[in-house]
Formats: sequence, C-alpha cells, structure tokens
Amino acid sequence: MNAIIDAPPAAPRASVPGLLLHCGAETVTREQLAEVPTPRPTDTWFPLAHRDLFTEVECQLLSSGFNILSAVHSLSHQGARYFGVVQVGLPDREATDYAWVVGLRNSHDKTYPAGLVAGTQVFVCDNLAFTGEVRLSRKHTRHASRDLRHLTARAVGKLGDRFHNLDRRISTYRGRNLSDWAAHDLVIRAIDCRAITTTQIPHVLDEWRKPRHPDFESRTAWSLFNAFTEVQKGGNPHQALPRGEALYGLFDAFCGVV
Repeated sequence: MNAIIDAPPAAPRASVPGLLLHCGAETVTREQLAEVPTPRPTDTWFPLAHRDLFTEVECQLLSSGFNILSAVHSLSHQGARYFGVVQVGLPDREATDYAWVVGLRNSHDKTYPAGLVAGTQVFVCDNLAFTGEVRLSRKHTRHASRDLRHLTARAVGKLGDRFHNLDRRISTYRGRNLSDWAAHDLVIRAIDCRAITTTQIPHVLDEWRKPRHPDFESRTAWSLFNAFTEVQKGGNPHQALPRGEALYGLFDAFCGVV
C-alpha cells in the first residue's frame, strides 16, 4: 500500500493536531518518515522501522473496511521517537463534529515498544484524546518484525468496538449538564488521577469559564472535557496517552458510562 486514499470532498480536513506541535518535535511527510534510518539490531534488541509500523497499520485498517482520511507524522529526539495520528472513518458512519483517530507510536531508543491507541479529534479545535493503548510487542524482540502483521491485525480488529464506545461516551457527556461547582470538583479530581498537572488548573478553569470556541459554551461535561484537552495542546504526545485514559475514566465515572 503506497498511498493514502484521497478523501472525498465532504471528508474532514487534514490538519496538524496540537499534540504534534510540542517542543522538540518535527512534523514530517510520509516520504521523510520512510527515510528515517532504523538502528542496527543487537543480540537482544530488534527495533522496528517507523515506516513499517505505519504501512502495516494502514494496510490492516483498509483491510478492515476503514477509510483513511488523513495522516500526520511527528518525530522527536533526532528521529528516534515517532508519533502519528491517522484519521479514519467507516462508509456508513453518520457525520459528526469530531473524527475517529488512531494514534501510533514507536521508538528507536528503547523508550517504549510499538503500539497504537484509539482516540478522537475535534474538528473545531483539533483537540485530541486517546484511550485504550494496544502494544504491538512487549519490547523489540527478535521476532517483533516477523509478528508485526499478526499483532497489528489483532489490534486493528479491536478498534471498531472501541470507536463505537467512544461515540457512546461522547453522546453521554453532551447530555450531562454541569454546574460550576461540579466542574471545579472534577478539575480537582483530575489532579488526583493525574489527568492534568497542578499548574494546568487555572488554564482549564479559564477554558471552562470563557471557552475560546463557541461550540463549548454549553455547560455540559463535553464542554469541560474539551477545556482539559485544549489545555493539553502542545504537550508531549506520549504523555497524552495515559492522561487521555485517566480523563476518560474520570468523566465516565461522573457521567455514569458503563
């Protein structure tokens, strides 16, 4: 598979999500990603090429019936760490104001194994949130490259249910009205579950009280959720994975999502 399928005229626009603009990262093209050299293996470590991870995930997504609408790639640490966001859809999915995305990550400096995660990207602000990471290998072992297709197929096979669960979550968040005192309580709970840092508290409250996007002026859990993700822009995308998981868990508990 050599190219991303062209999106139809009504498809969401391709954009650079805020998390890919963090300090020290560089957004690159697919061609530039393919040029990143993969370190030589050692007796115990067998790194996967960034390009191979993306290509295999792309093939499995297409084989599973997903449309690929856009892809954005980011490199940091002199190309040793890769993070990508692939925007996907299904032919029969109704239009929404957010997209399904697959987050990909890989490293050549032994920081973490290859993996993918389901998430959403809100069109009006490009806010990202992820949940449910699937590691494609526990570490870069001898047979990681050989097993990549099987592991990726299994991981992509789980995405459909995860995306539909995200749709149900967001629908519930939209329908849950939120008072100021409840919003303030959730911000403090977000500290407890490590969804944000203490220094981000005033910024989240500012986004809640005076949203920069009119779409979030309604006083609902969805508006507060986007206040959190707006503040997390520009952060390290690899930290966004556990923080997104924590944030979804916090709002699921508050809204009664099961």
